[in-house]
Amino acid sequence: MAKTVPLDPHALVWARGAFSEYYEGAAIDPPSRLVRREFAAFPFASETMMRRHATLRTAEEFHRFLAHEVPRHVYYSSAYYRHPAGPTMAAKEWLGADLIFDLDSDHLRGAEALDYAGQLRLVKERLTALVDDFLFRDFGVDPSATEFVFSGGRGYHVHVRDERFLGLNSPERRELVDYVLGTGVDPMRAVEAHREDVRSGRTVDVADDDGAAPGGRGPPLARARRLAPPDAPGWRGRTTRAVLEVLRRWQAAGAGVAAQEMVRYGVPPGKARRWARMLVEEGGASKIESTLTLDVFKKDLPAEFLEAVASGAMIEVQGETDAPVTTDVHRLIRLPGSLHGGTGFRVVPLAREAIAGFDPFRDALPAPADGARTPVVYREEVSYPFPGGLRGHPGATDELPTPLALFLVLRGEAELPPAPA
Repeated sequence: MAKTVPLDPHALVWARGAFSEYYEGAAIDPPSRLVRREFAAFPFASETMMRRHATLRTAEEFHRFLAHEVPRHVYYSSAYYRHPAGPTMAAKEWLGADLIFDLDSDHLRGAEALDYAGQLRLVKERLTALVDDFLFRDFGVDPSATEFVFSGGRGYHVHVRDERFLGLNSPERRELVDYVLGTGVDPMRAVEAHREDVRSGRTVDVADDDGAAPGGRGPPLARARRLAPPDAPGWRGRTTRAVLEVLRRWQAAGAGVAAQEMVRYGVPPGKARRWARMLVEEGGASKIESTLTLDVFKKDLPAEFLEAVASGAMIEVQGETDAPVTTDVHRLIRLPGSLHGGTGFRVVPLAREAIAGFDPFRDALPAPADGARTPVVYREEVSYPFPGGLRGHPGATDELPTPLALFLVLRGEAELPPAPA
């Protein structure tokens, strides 16, 4: 649930007024299967208590609920219930649930060194990988039954309403998460063993070959190993694509960087330097890229190298999703179209083709009423890429468009000047 910065009474009244103005005029679409959903809301108050078990039967009731409650955070159930207003889960009678994936920047590897804007850029990149590589390609999810939503805070939600997934229970959803995370995946499955006769060019899979040359004459077929085709299904092709990306990066960065990364993957330093020279300076990486062959070593192929590089590459492309959100069949998820009570950003539903061009600092801001501006006092150093830029220093006073002032106050980075006595 939401991480909410406490506000003083003056700021609470002001922020609630800004949210009220938004909900009075916003045209927010009710979620599908409205009558089967449970709704919950956090109010603007010094001591907040979630109000839940609300049920709404019509679009009119839905809009009255938002305008009357003026929630700081508002959620609805990913589940469908026979009696959504029931006080207990048993009384509600679960009928099924959307499959939800939640990507938040605080769950991403590499995000800890980035500022908020950088984290939002990173999580958007990971979103497209999750959607295209896993949901659409591997799981066969129908794009028309999928909704993408900027959460208004740290990331994105994916709502899958494909009928084939609605009845899955928690353990079955956990299996989907494990697949996305690469849990239990052996990167060596991306390596295919073959035997080759260099004179004839004949290549056979090891499983179908006894090592003899064609017709039983001549030397045995030489053993060779290749990466699976990049377009191979599942983790085999995904691991190949990642290994090739690692090799391309090493060629651009040089043998020194390649050796350092291999050491981080667990390769002893001496071997890492030797293999880095072979791959980067002697053309081994280029040969792997062009032919997928791993027969670039002067001696037998070191399994240790494959394990290190493939495992390291797999780590870089593992899917990332908040597992409890996906596995919880009673989950409450933030309402698209609402305002996020920690930023004032809109929770924006997106078409798949709109994700690349979406900029929360431009596209998630609610429009200020009549160009309204609000004075604030900065509590800390701030810098954000809003249109025109936003920078502030501790103790400085500024007058900002109200949505920007709301953003800073809700995040605890600025405060309103004292109310007149």
